[in-house]
Amino acid sequence: MQTGFAMLEVGTVNKKNTSNILLKNVLDASVGSIVWMITGFGLAIGDASGSGGFMGSTHMGLNEDEFGGEGYMYGMWLFQWAFAATTATIVSGAVAERCTFTAYITYSILLTGFVYPVVVCWGWNTTGWASAWKSVDDDENPLLMGCGVIDFAGSGVVHMTGGVAALVGSALLGARKARQPVAGGPLVELPSDYAPEYGPIFQTLGTLVLWMGWYGFNGVSTLYIVNYGLVAAKTMVTTTIAAGTGAVTTLFVGSLMDGKTDGQYTLKLGNVQNGLLGGLVAVTASCSVIEPYAAFVIGFLSCFVYLGAVKTLDALRIDDVVLAIPVHLFCGCFGVIMAGLFATKENYANAYYSDRADDCAGVFYGGNGCSLAAGVVFILSIIAWVGAWSCVVFGGLRNMGLLRVEEHVEEEGMDKVGRHDKFVAMTR
Repeated sequence: MQTGFAMLEVGTVNKKNTSNILLKNVLDASVGSIVWMITGFGLAIGDASGSGGFMGSTHMGLNEDEFGGEGYMYGMWLFQWAFAATTATIVSGAVAERCTFTAYITYSILLTGFVYPVVVCWGWNTTGWASAWKSVDDDENPLLMGCGVIDFAGSGVVHMTGGVAALVGSALLGARKARQPVAGGPLVELPSDYAPEYGPIFQTLGTLVLWMGWYGFNGVSTLYIVNYGLVAAKTMVTTTIAAGTGAVTTLFVGSLMDGKTDGQYTLKLGNVQNGLLGGLVAVTASCSVIEPYAAFVIGFLSCFVYLGAVKTLDALRIDDVVLAIPVHLFCGCFGVIMAGLFATKENYANAYYSDRADDCAGVFYGGNGCSLAAGVVFILSIIAWVGAWSCVVFGGLRNMGLLRVEEHVEEEGMDKVGRHDKFVAMTR
């Protein structure tokens, strides 16, 4: 996944910022591994029963006494680390080309080591307050709405968390000079030669690599393969259908929305790429509990969510370099809602627990609506938690003059040898 994000981003930014964005992609995984070892995994997956399911308190620093030295737990750590690195990368793509290295390393550590793990605990920990993975509904730590949230592989946990942080960061940073020549004015289209000539190649390769990586994220979220082969296989089928549908629909609907140029409609590579990613994000919550036709519907509708979000950001004058906010925040939110509508009783029983499948199935399949309600509560909680901490982090950095590079650095490029902020200089 890191490879895919790196290729996508390096194909989007101006060539004068190539080394800078690649450095950040490598550090997303590298720094993430350290903070995930020290605090992240423990807060996310450790025992949270003492905090009412808010955050874990064990397994810090891979403590062997608590970890048990079990191969399964080491595998779980590795798998969850990959998700954590993805969350940080979502933000770095959105705020690229004008965010200081000091700001980057600060938000990356806090997001991966504290903010994101808490959301993981809520949604995936077997003692998390919003988790559908609880096997027991008790008075001390009850199931949210009697069901918990259906977010199988992270439309909310991963993608909304990264998307909310990206939204706050992009808004407080302000737009790039190339997109907003007049301070406070409307955003303009980038020059046709802004991205490097090799840009479309890397954007496309990055998108396809991400698509392949998604099978690991969604399919492996069964966490077992013995007795879960059907769930894993069906998960990868629904993932494929939503991705393809989102790509094709966004390609043509985006062209229709743009209208004709010189009497012809224009098909844009960016629409098919981000439409594909939007479809993937949207189906990630429900991939294990829906039928293939529902994946088609979700992929189709995600097109309109994505395109509407792009228009909204432009109207709000928020500059998102790789359009991570429409893809991850908006399509992620949409995906959590869809899980509460399209989950079937049989698929829910196979992926989660059979004893509550009748009540916790999607509304369209006879469920009592509690999974949908839990999804809404979970969405609002992520927005509040991540949004508040993002305001503290990015707002504090801006007030200290550490958030955005100086104008001459942005103009000359972030790869140029020289000082970028009060603490860091960049070299190739």
